[in-house]
Amino acid sequence: MQERHFDMTGRVAVITGGGRGIGLAVALRFADAGADVAIVDADEDACRVATEAVSAKGKRAISFAIDVTDESSVEGMTREVVERLGSYDALVCSAGIVGRNAFAWETSPEEWRRVLEVNLTGLWLCNRAALGPMRTADYGRIVNIASIAGKEGNPKLGPYSASKAGVIGMTKSLGKEVADTGIRINSIAPAVIHTPMLDQVSQETIDYMVAKIPVGRPGTPEEVAALVHYLASEECSFSTGACFDISGGRATY
Repeated sequence: MQERHFDMTGRVAVITGGGRGIGLAVALRFADAGADVAIVDADEDACRVATEAVSAKGKRAISFAIDVTDESSVEGMTREVVERLGSYDALVCSAGIVGRNAFAWETSPEEWRRVLEVNLTGLWLCNRAALGPMRTADYGRIVNIASIAGKEGNPKLGPYSASKAGVIGMTKSLGKEVADTGIRINSIAPAVIHTPMLDQVSQETIDYMVAKIPVGRPGTPEEVAALVHYLASEECSFSTGACFDISGGRATY
């Protein structure tokens, strides 16, 4: 029987937005699979709690309470991960904000810029920095968390939808740039998932999104983490620049 490679023993994974929601579920799943984990989150308390949870599974865990939109902080975090944990094998970019529920004419340019800065520019900075050690090692896996909103658009969430469409497009570009190396870069497009991020969304919008899911319910962070685990493993060897659906049947492409 062919050996499987979902075991992440000896691998080092960086999870942005790792203090809660999808990011935390991914961090815990990776630790269960044997990986050492670096938690990146703007919330220092969430970083601490997540790091303790990973450590409780017997794996090395470090944390960085940084703003992913700050280039120097991202570059410093990347260097420290390699120095302290020995390598940088996987990156999962889950840090993001929804922004205010509002029509375009009610949304300020400042609100637009902030969502794009966190969800797209911050993610790009993390990808860009990770590619340094990954290119040196000729191995790496990057998984960028996009959204079904980036494919279909959600009303009154224009900045968020645009930012996630950007994540999908950027991932396609980067995946092709490193396709002839040992690095694979993919994105996923979840529908509505039970996470603290839902606290930023009106009940009206949540009901609208759930009504479009044929499975009839939101997803769970653990279901998303299962897909991310495959994409961050050695088993994912022939897919790069792709966007994987995890929308309960909502996606039409």
